[in-house]
Amino acid sequence: MTLNPAIIRNMLRYLSGALVAKGLIGAETGTALAADPVVIEAITVAAGLMLGSVTEAVYALAKRMGWPT
Repeated sequence: MTLNPAIIRNMLRYLSGALVAKGLIGAETGTALAADPVVIEAITVAAGLMLGSVTEAVYALAKRMGWPT
């Protein structure tokens, strides 16, 4: 499975928009977060690692509990 960077970019836009609306970050910072390719790539890698880890944890739990795998 390959993560689509466009999905991560859209999630960053919504997240940065919410943070700007709440006044937690400035508008320039929000725009930089949503448009910076390095940030998008880092979050894409982190999301891939997280999804892989969760998948392996659920598989190990299923094996331990005797569920079909």
